[in-house]
Amino acid sequence: MIYVDNRQEKFEVTKDFENFLCNVIEFALKEEEVEKPCEISLVFVDNDEIRVINNDTREIDRATDVLSFPMLDYPEKKVFKEVYKDYKFNEIFFDGEELVLGDIVLSLERAEEQRIEYNHSFEREAAYLVVHSVLHLLGYDHMEEEDKVKMRQREEEILNALKITRNN
Repeated sequence: MIYVDNRQEKFEVTKDFENFLCNVIEFALKEEEVEKPCEISLVFVDNDEIRVINNDTREIDRATDVLSFPMLDYPEKKVFKEVYKDYKFNEIFFDGEELVLGDIVLSLERAEEQRIEYNHSFEREAAYLVVHSVLHLLGYDHMEEEDKVKMRQREEEILNALKITRNN
């Protein structure tokens, strides 16, 4: 289940756009072997609100494009598909209903700025940011170069499989 909450007024959020991003999320989850029913919240904000959230949660006083708030802890250097079949993992994190993966907070204002900067569509930028965030919810990170390469590769593989390229 994907819950969408639009907390900004600078960009019109159509049902088609919501459905597009929900489909991107569902596809990314499938590609990452998430087979259990799960829950993700997708929250649309502007630069002012994401700056406040970024400062409150990470002590970084600037706007950013997307923030991820994973609900699961993964063993170091492991991602969801590498640990979800483990009995103890399932016993701790899955109660038989929905696996709560976490929240994605997306600044539509920053996505628009980056769309212009990178010269591609708003939809492509939003899809990239959502895939990036889903991967964070599933244990990927990009703090170390080796992890960054792995995460960037998965982002591009998923977007390419969706036929969402930099030319879109």
